[in-house]
Amino acid sequence: MGISPGSSIVSLPEIDGPTPTLIEFLSARFPHVSKNIWLQRIETGKILTEGGNPVTLNTPYAPNTRLFYFREVEDEPSIPFKEKIIFISDHLIVVCKPHFLPVTPSGPYVLETVINRIKEKTGNPSISPINRIDRETAGLVLLSSNKETRGCYQQLFMEGRVQKTYEAVVHYQNASEKREWLVENRIETAKPWFLMKCCPGQTNARSKLKLVRSNGAKALFTLSPLTGKKHQLRVHLSDLGFPIVNDRYYPQLLPEKSLDFDHPLQLLSKKIEFRDPISGCKLAFESDRPLQTF
Repeated sequence: MGISPGSSIVSLPEIDGPTPTLIEFLSARFPHVSKNIWLQRIETGKILTEGGNPVTLNTPYAPNTRLFYFREVEDEPSIPFKEKIIFISDHLIVVCKPHFLPVTPSGPYVLETVINRIKEKTGNPSISPINRIDRETAGLVLLSSNKETRGCYQQLFMEGRVQKTYEAVVHYQNASEKREWLVENRIETAKPWFLMKCCPGQTNARSKLKLVRSNGAKALFTLSPLTGKKHQLRVHLSDLGFPIVNDRYYPQLLPEKSLDFDHPLQLLSKKIEFRDPISGCKLAFESDRPLQTF
């Protein structure tokens, strides 16, 4: 049994219609976890309110609050690839992570995460993510190593003061001479809940996309997300007709299967630049991890 050393958080949103019980909400939100397991976690005091108090079967559903719980999995997959620390200071750790390794506990992963591995490497239990990238994506992740200054770095991302550059190899059969795109639209949650989609409405997602080179069937792009919506680059490229190589989600959700380490998603968090809020110095970090298929 793998048990996460740190707590996970689930937010309780406003619900249209009858208010669910906590058991009903958790079972619907996490369909891969049986109702009996949620019952057992509640009965053994493993789900806590924001105040740190264990919930009970009679605790009412409270919209706009959060629950904390420690994730458990029976058989956690092993990820046979190593992360690399490329910068470390009293406040900040920059890690280049491999494909397939999640940043924080999610799905069947509680110990095989960037956070847990770096905590073990450094002996620092206070490490927390400043930014996140998908489990399937490789490349740069920023971690806070100091609780006192964590908010300074998080504020950089909230205020859009971090320049992020990604690389992607995409399926590309386009005779147009166009080489750059500015995509501005609205992205919202789709169904199933872990997918995203473009839809009408006020713009909340903006990306700059640039074609670097192509070979007739595939192309290398550099990508600059100007906002930070979930799956933003994957959705924007797919919506243009340039889906990322080995993307199981877009443009069409493929059947779930065992981990295929030979065919990683060809998306890389390549470069991060910002002015350090503590020292005032301009910092730039770049991944040397190559994409495999171009």
